[in-house]
This record gives sequence, structure tokens and C-alpha cells, in this order.
Amino acid sequence: MSTRTENAPARPRLAGADGARLLVVEARFYTGIADALVAGAEREAALYGASIERVAVPGAFEIPGAIAMAADRYDGFIALGCVIRGETTHYDYVCGESARGLMDLAVQRRLAIGYGILTVENEEQAWARAAVDRGDKGGDAAHAALAMVALRRRWSR
Repeated sequence: MSTRTENAPARPRLAGADGARLLVVEARFYTGIADALVAGAEREAALYGASIERVAVPGAFEIPGAIAMAADRYDGFIALGCVIRGETTHYDYVCGESARGLMDLAVQRRLAIGYGILTVENEEQAWARAAVDRGDKGGDAAHAALAMVALRRRWSR
């Protein structure tokens, strides 16, 4: 079962998410953190027999565009990346616009998207959230995507 920390709540079993076709869109700017997020997402998806395809994009800003391009090909999407605050306002734009872009896609196009873009102050905070045996935000994002796939399937019947 899960190796999540004792403080992290267990994820409930989802009915109707089995066998989903998911696309992981991963920002590879911080490669080690991205790998940890993907590991969590893959592990969670495997619990449901979901198939995963991966595509890499340069950074978090590009994630919504990649999902929009693939919108009709998958049951759901897992957006993974990390934005670490720097000395300029660039952080605010990237965080806000990537989140807004994903929300617009989820609402306007009714896409099942799990949000796993870490927005942190430093690399230590990123690792605390990304590591599978700690925060496992990649697993959380996969679980959210699967929950939305199950919900759409329920209402499509």
C-alpha cells in the first residue's frame, strides 16, 4: 500500500476510475523533482490499472498548452512541475498563468486534470512535497485526475 507519511491522509479508493488512459505532462525544468513527482503519479495510476503516457515540456507555463493539444486523446491529465521563487516577479506570472490555464481547460473543456505543479520558496520545500515517501504530490495529482475521470464517467452513463 502507500508509504506516505503518517501525517498525510490516505487516499480513498475510487469507483469508476479503473483502466483510465492518462497523459502526464511534466515540466522538466527541475529534473530530479520532476522524476519524483512522476514516480508518485505512476504508482497511484497503477493501483487502478490506468495506462500512462508521458510528455515533457520545458516548464510549468507550457503545461496547459500541451494538455489543450492532446485534449481529445485521453481520459484525463496529470500536470506535474515545480516553480521555485526567485528574485523577480517571473514566479508570480508562471504560477498564476499555469494554474489559470489549467482551470480554464478543466471548466471550459470539461477535462479531468490533476494539478501537481509545486509552487514553493526553495528546493527543500519542493522535495518535501515531491518525494513519494513524504508529500507525494505526484500521487495526489494522479488521484485527483482519476477522481475526475470517474466523475465524468458516472455522469456520462
